Amino acid sequence: MIRKRMIVEDMTTLETTLDRIGSARAIQPFAPPQDARVPGKQNKGRRSRRSILDERLTGPRPKNRKRHRTLFISDTHLGTPGCKAELLLDFLRHNEAETIYLVGDIVDGWRLKRSWYWSASHNAVVQELLRKARKGANVIYVPGNHDEALRDYIGLNFGGVDVLADAIHETADGRRFLVIHGDQFDGVVKYAKWLAHLGDRAYELALSLNNWLHEIRRAFGMPYWSLSSWLKHRVKNAVEFISSYEVALAREARERGVDGVICGHIHHAEMRDIDGILYCNDGDWVESCTALAEDDQGALSILTWQRFSWEVAEDAGNARIGHDAPNVLNAA
Repeated sequence: MIRKRMIVEDMTTLETTLDRIGSARAIQPFAPPQDARVPGKQNKGRRSRRSILDERLTGPRPKNRKRHRTLFISDTHLGTPGCKAELLLDFLRHNEAETIYLVGDIVDGWRLKRSWYWSASHNAVVQELLRKARKGANVIYVPGNHDEALRDYIGLNFGGVDVLADAIHETADGRRFLVIHGDQFDGVVKYAKWLAHLGDRAYELALSLNNWLHEIRRAFGMPYWSLSSWLKHRVKNAVEFISSYEVALAREARERGVDGVICGHIHHAEMRDIDGILYCNDGDWVESCTALAEDDQGALSILTWQRFSWEVAEDAGNARIGHDAPNVLNAA
């Protein structure tokens, strides 16, 4: 059994920890929760939905996977209930890349210190990333503040994953981008860590409300919508913080003599020019469910994956026979 005292800081290597996670008896691939085994119509319905989801996510791999030159993913927060691990797994199974950057806060060590949470879907995401590394993808892990324990292993390679403090990525068209998580430019995280932890607790509460609201909306066939994101971008101080954060990252990129910056941290996917520097934030997988992608010509775009691939395919089929089917799978 996985013990609660097993936390990210206790690991001797990343590979050892992943092996322990993968071999733990408590984790069986997409096993239904115990309450789903209790007789009753409600639990029978849950069993059915769980079974369909498991089959979709553990069945044969998609034949027509989208291929990219580079993918940038951050803020997955594996180890928290707010992580949309099943959507992330669906995304990873449908998208391949020569290089994959994990731009921080992939595993949430802050949460795992307080209490252990690790579901089968979280384990499946880790295994899928390691599989991509074994199959030849260049996987680069740039730790953030929630997985800061990995900063003790900068310069090492674990299971085909390179751990770097930051990186300079050159696109196919010759542009150079600084790849960094971005918490170094967050004054609260840097100078008032206790306040950052307090804010993290409040954020967890907002995400728990998110999950509850998301389940209700899904039951009525409504698309994903983030309450926490909606609140964050309507609070004046939050909007001002995001703006100053973006400017600070652009300034750092300019000082390093590169063309742009690719980061995460603030859970807000965006691409915009800031005084000649291209600022790119790849978003997160607790609110927006987004990633940044580079194609073979060097063009960058934000991919949004807020619904499962088969749901989008079914809507596309309905559209062909005259029904509405908004495509929210990819957004540039």
